[in-house]
Amino acid sequence: MAPNDSAQITGETGETGGVPAGRRRAARYVVPVAVAGITAATIGLVPALASTGDPDLPKISAAELIEKIAASDTEQLSGTVKITTDLGIPSLGGLGGSAAGTFAPKGGAQGGEDGGSAAEPTGRLMELASGEHTLRVAADGPDKQRLSILDNAAEYSLIHNGGEVWAYDSASNEAYHAKAPAGAAKGSEKGAKGKDRTAPKDLPATPQDFAQEALKAAGDTTSVTVDGTARIAGRDAYQLVIKPKQKGSTVGSIKVAVDSKTGTPLKFTLLPSSGGKAAIDVGFTKVDFSKPAASTFDFTPPKGAKVTEADESKAAGKDQAHKAPKDAKDLKGLGAEPNVIGEGWTTVVQLDTGGVGPAAASKDMPAQAREFMDALGDKVDGKFGSGTVFKTRLVNALMTDDGKVYVGAVTKDALVKAANAAK
Repeated sequence: MAPNDSAQITGETGETGGVPAGRRRAARYVVPVAVAGITAATIGLVPALASTGDPDLPKISAAELIEKIAASDTEQLSGTVKITTDLGIPSLGGLGGSAAGTFAPKGGAQGGEDGGSAAEPTGRLMELASGEHTLRVAADGPDKQRLSILDNAAEYSLIHNGGEVWAYDSASNEAYHAKAPAGAAKGSEKGAKGKDRTAPKDLPATPQDFAQEALKAAGDTTSVTVDGTARIAGRDAYQLVIKPKQKGSTVGSIKVAVDSKTGTPLKFTLLPSSGGKAAIDVGFTKVDFSKPAASTFDFTPPKGAKVTEADESKAAGKDQAHKAPKDAKDLKGLGAEPNVIGEGWTTVVQLDTGGVGPAAASKDMPAQAREFMDALGDKVDGKFGSGTVFKTRLVNALMTDDGKVYVGAVTKDALVKAANAAK
């Protein structure tokens, strides 16, 4: 293993020995994992990726490696990604059965005679939040991406090609069609050089998707070091390690394997502070940075396939049923004004829903839904009153009995402390 320089990125001179202005700008790309977005962003991958030893690479500092990631302009690739989730929650894939009917309106993502489609993307991608999955991914710039979830006997594909978006579920022989939003490429999330991500917007499914969530800014709350090298998917990579300095975060550490030539993240692993195996571990098992064949992004519904148009689904209220707010702007649109408590890795977002708490709400729930909620929750009390903490290994939420919500990638005690402080 080749030794590599380590650095504590503080945003100031000090442990780094004086980071130049350019590197401080690049260092903005290192931060705590964004809690809100995951939504679908909480996914964990199989750690057992093929590794053939630690390559001997030139020394590189943490600041230089961050710059390399920020400067990466990879827009063309194809490959296979292994993904597994261990968040300590029941399998969300299981909600496709009887429990799904409890939470989703009739004809939602499960399909049905009233306009729902089994190929509707939002519901299907929630499956990635639990269990083990193998994905095939391909990208050719901001206008062409394809993501396929492979199953034992079926395949689900989501294809973006120019102004068209198609999703197809081979198990049900159903397709979903939508027009890409006008200016989607221009307005989607950008990389450090202003170039669009190499995966469809809002679909965190590859190491670079997750790394972009973790690599946005560095400050006094974060330690960043280079910890040796690795061989991932046949590529030489540096290992960037990100650790919170604050107590109370559910994040123990994040390791990003960065391709030594392109600067593209090849593997992303998040270990929870509670210990045990990775909660999030996303990695390529095969990757090719050449231009994919144009036919990769072509799609025509098979003969006999049921095709649902997005406009029809929206008119029936299907698409909105599975959408969750992704950021503060979305929450304001729902009438909930967020209040941010704390900073860095122990940031907690407070919302006042104006509604009743979980204790009162659960009284009217069907037994299956109530059992599901109870399995996730711990009763707590404090200066704020009483409530329930719903836990995963990464993101926790406190719902008080008077209708307030506190959420963050923090421990139960940190949520209670934030709620007490906000009282």
